[in-house]
Amino acid sequence: MLARIDRVTAETGQLPGVIEALLAPYEEQLQQAGPVPGWARRSAQDTIAGTGVDMTRFPAGSHLVSRGSRAPLDHQSGARKGRARTRKGNRYLAGVLGGTAVAAGRAQAREGARCRRPARRTGNAKAQAAIGNTQLKVLRKLLSNPGMRHEDPGPDYYDRQRGLRRQIRRHVTKLESPGFEVTLARIPDPGGPDQAQAA
Repeated sequence: MLARIDRVTAETGQLPGVIEALLAPYEEQLQQAGPVPGWARRSAQDTIAGTGVDMTRFPAGSHLVSRGSRAPLDHQSGARKGRARTRKGNRYLAGVLGGTAVAAGRAQAREGARCRRPARRTGNAKAQAAIGNTQLKVLRKLLSNPGMRHEDPGPDYYDRQRGLRRQIRRHVTKLESPGFEVTLARIPDPGGPDQAQAA
């Protein structure tokens, strides 16, 4: 029995080297995913193992979110009775996202703010599901654009967006009060695909 335990322990000790060798062709993708708040190299390895690096299989971020069991599930249009659930997906990927969501919720980053804001109203479980949703969409955006790096907008991202919306409403109201019709259009980002501001 002790010899068997020693043999299994020795084989287990060889696994990290085997994993690194198998993931060597995907080092660029691991470097892209690593800086996402709440993630580490191990989380990136586990997630890429569950999703692959070919993001063309997921036409939209919601498809990848569904695979990771982070898409909301709703079978009724009236008042909800009982607990809200998420769609079934890859349970191993869902387990990884559970840990990364908890870590991201403590980070001083946009993902942390995304977790803390709804947690006050809906509780930690739903907030962590929401942050896992965001993390997968960011991952798809990064891996769909080789060379792109994640740039965190900061923990005050949502406060800035809310302030911007207030300014827009105030200016539009001032212009409409004399009788003008206002049409708003966003100017394309000159930075192009080099900016990872996926939501």
